[in-house]
Amino acid sequence: NSLFLTVLGHDQRNVTRITTIHLVGLQIPQSITVLVFFLFLILYCVTICGNLLIITLVSYSNSLHSPMYFFLSQLSALDLMLSTDILPNMISTVLVNKTTMSFSGCLAQFSFCAITGCSECLLLTAMSWDRYLAICRPLHYTLKMNYQVCWMLVVLCWISGIFVVLINNLSISKLEFCGPNVIDHFFCDLDPIMQLSCSDTTIAHLEMTIMGAIILIFPFFTIFVSYSYIIVTILKIPSITDRQKVFSTCSSHLTVVSMFYGTLVCVYLTPRRGQTQTLNKLLSLLYTVITPMMNPIIYSLRNKDLKKAARRLINHLSRICFSKD
Repeated sequence: NSLFLTVLGHDQRNVTRITTIHLVGLQIPQSITVLVFFLFLILYCVTICGNLLIITLVSYSNSLHSPMYFFLSQLSALDLMLSTDILPNMISTVLVNKTTMSFSGCLAQFSFCAITGCSECLLLTAMSWDRYLAICRPLHYTLKMNYQVCWMLVVLCWISGIFVVLINNLSISKLEFCGPNVIDHFFCDLDPIMQLSCSDTTIAHLEMTIMGAIILIFPFFTIFVSYSYIIVTILKIPSITDRQKVFSTCSSHLTVVSMFYGTLVCVYLTPRRGQTQTLNKLLSLLYTVITPMMNPIIYSLRNKDLKKAARRLINHLSRICFSKD
């Protein structure tokens, strides 16, 4: 408060801007700090190994060179980037209880997290459209979902994510940040950054709410419509065995969408009144830490093609190792 009053006393052209940010983190009790540190370290290792395995299998196996697995490898790449942006800094915060980073570094972390998050929303939408064409329009599938279209959709997801973040950063750049410089979170998210501003953030909040609603609601509506058609088509299949076989190709994606969008809506689109900061951190943990780790597990558990490709890769590596011996 004293810093804020002091800044108000200066000329507006000489406003003191904060240069460092203190992240409070998860505020873990000292008695279980080491346990939580190793827990998150294991989660990070599992996330890296699982998503790298998916990317390797899709690249290695010719049987996985299809649009569905191409999009899955891109999803794994996004999950790798999101977890690497968040987890290493969060793990260090667990050890020291509070970590310091530059304000520009804080904005960079938020920007990278937002780009990967927005791109993942749009990529999940592209994956639902792929499943819609494969199940509801099988005769047109190879024509409408070819190699060029897949790459065009992925590039469009990235460009859209970058565009949304650029608009957010343009709104943030118009604000003055004069303190306090403490963020009660484990990473630099949008709302905690906005709380550091001593400017009027009404217009900036409105712009970001509109952009957030567009990037969340429009893709979610598209996914909902796609799966409505998919479910109707599956119910028309006379054989129960065939129904289960077709539904298994999209059940994993539906599970991932439910997890990812459910937590994003709770964090960014629900009213904050009555929502504690602890609950907000736990919800943020779900989509920044748990979901990137679970995605490879969810997709591989019921996918016979991925399991076969993994066995072939293991056999190939074992033959190489034994031949060297």
